[in-house]
Amino acid sequence: MRRPIKKRPVVKPDVQFASTDVERLINYIMLRGQKETARKIVYAAFEEIKNRKDGGDPLEVYQTALRNAGPLMEVRSRRVGGANYQVPREVRPERRLALALRWIIGAARGAKGIPMHKALANELVLAAKEEGVAVKKRDDVHKMAEANRAFAHFAW
Repeated sequence: MRRPIKKRPVVKPDVQFASTDVERLINYIMLRGQKETARKIVYAAFEEIKNRKDGGDPLEVYQTALRNAGPLMEVRSRRVGGANYQVPREVRPERRLALALRWIIGAARGAKGIPMHKALANELVLAAKEEGVAVKKRDDVHKMAEANRAFAHFAW
């Protein structure tokens, strides 16, 4: 029997941009329940993007970065006859958004020596230009899926 569909809480839009995606970014950045700190980081990063000469509209840059960093295919382990196969699967839109956010934030946190809002702004701009750590991670996932295409018939 299949698992019941999980009821996920509805994310309310953020106060400044009235966007649920921006609020989701704030929630992902938040550590130890400090939402106001996370909000300040995100809004400072958007301000940084607006003031950059290669930036532009922060919301557009953010949406483009999410599209560019989110994977279309990924591999999932599947056990068949005593052997594990890496089976390529299409990524659901919710998971695609979650992975893109996780990779962008992870790349920003990995940039040591610069404030978080500057690192986040930099990573968003790079992802919007199809560059940066998050996009490289997406490309690696796509390469892995492409390499294991022979096992696609094991998909369930």
